[in-house]
Amino acid sequence: MNNDIIKAIILGIVEGITEFIPVSSTGHLILAGNILDFGGDRAKTFEVFIQLGAILAVVWAYRERIISTIKGIGTKTSNRFISNLLIAFLPAAFIGLFAHKFIKNYLFNPITVACALIAGGIVILIIERTVKNPVIADIDSVSYRKAIGIGLAQTLALFPGVSRAGATIMGSMCLGLQRKAATEFSFFLAIPTMFAATSYDIFKSLNYLNARDIPVFVTGFLVSFFSALIVIRAFLGFITRHTFDSFAAYRIFFGALVLFYYL
Repeated sequence: MNNDIIKAIILGIVEGITEFIPVSSTGHLILAGNILDFGGDRAKTFEVFIQLGAILAVVWAYRERIISTIKGIGTKTSNRFISNLLIAFLPAAFIGLFAHKFIKNYLFNPITVACALIAGGIVILIIERTVKNPVIADIDSVSYRKAIGIGLAQTLALFPGVSRAGATIMGSMCLGLQRKAATEFSFFLAIPTMFAATSYDIFKSLNYLNARDIPVFVTGFLVSFFSALIVIRAFLGFITRHTFDSFAAYRIFFGALVLFYYL
């Protein structure tokens, strides 16, 4: 099997597994790319492309809700849901547009990722022990004000290693959402956020693509899609019975391991 295909499979699995749980997919892709010696502009474009596979896994998993929302445009429930996603999407989109180049050039490295993993793990442990009795059990009950708060929390994930899922889920819990509602809102918010980010990155990286890369990109895309689909379903079942402490412990342990290795 072609060496690049093997790398595509590994990275596709890494992306699919980590994108929607609070451990940072970007951080893991940076670390995996370093280990596999898969870097440069071509690798960055590939990583963006496989993120698209993970997004489409969410679209497929929630296709019935998405279709009913589109059909219901004009009704109070659908309009509120769409408005909340747009409101929560805007802060990260605005800041990311202006900070994108700086983040890509200066923060995409194993040391910053490791520090963010450890810090994020500590924050998760604190939130799990201080946020009590969340009352919002349904994403349709999220107010516009809370949607803004979740959007602001998502901006923290522009720092590689923080985790977009982690920032939005923990931010949602701080604002009164129960674990399942916080997780589902994070899934839905990923759709506009990641579509916008990947579209922007792919458009800027078109000159790095060529026909020889098609098998590698398609392989990574499909592996990412199917692995993300499995994780989405398993994760929802997990968080109905457990806290996020295990993810926090993993982040701290893995971040410390990476720091030890690179320093």
